[in-house]
Amino acid sequence: MPKTQSNPIAIGVEASDFSLPDARGQVHKLANYSDKPALLVAFISNRCPFVVLLREAFAQFGRDYEAKGLQIIAINSNDATAHPEETLEGVGQEVEQYGYTFPYLKDASQDVAKAYGAACTPDFFLYDAERKLVYHGQFDDARPGNGKDVTGADLRAAVDAVISGARPASNQIPSIGCNIKWEPGNEPSWSSQAA
Repeated sequence: MPKTQSNPIAIGVEASDFSLPDARGQVHKLANYSDKPALLVAFISNRCPFVVLLREAFAQFGRDYEAKGLQIIAINSNDATAHPEETLEGVGQEVEQYGYTFPYLKDASQDVAKAYGAACTPDFFLYDAERKLVYHGQFDDARPGNGKDVTGADLRAAVDAVISGARPASNQIPSIGCNIKWEPGNEPSWSSQAA
């Protein structure tokens, strides 16, 4: 199975603004989520086996941490023309089916993925209260076929640190997943168009 690793992103960069719709037609902006001590922006997919493996655990992670002060925003940036399961309607179906309690938004232009430097699904960006990047790493070390339990241990440890006022560990293991499915001609310089 082809794999793409998350891009190296400098710790301390600010979260990029966005204005994206959910499947109900509500538009969400970064400024709407300024009141929580931590923000997680997660680029996910409706079809990638790496996301399929963890989506139930990710939904549970959301339920566990939103009450503790974490705001989660999930974003789908995949080309829905080539991959019809990645439409805004498909995003809404994922929310209903897997019980996501956080906004799951469609980045149809793919501009937000580019602004964040997102390369793969899943790709996790954790920000502190000032919306500075403090963690850009894996959910945990489970991968399709490796037999490891999906626990979210790495991301949970990072969020626990931020919520307690500490810094996540500096040794952050990159996320690995499917590459973002860029529209033809819209690929950023870092992209590889493997499946």
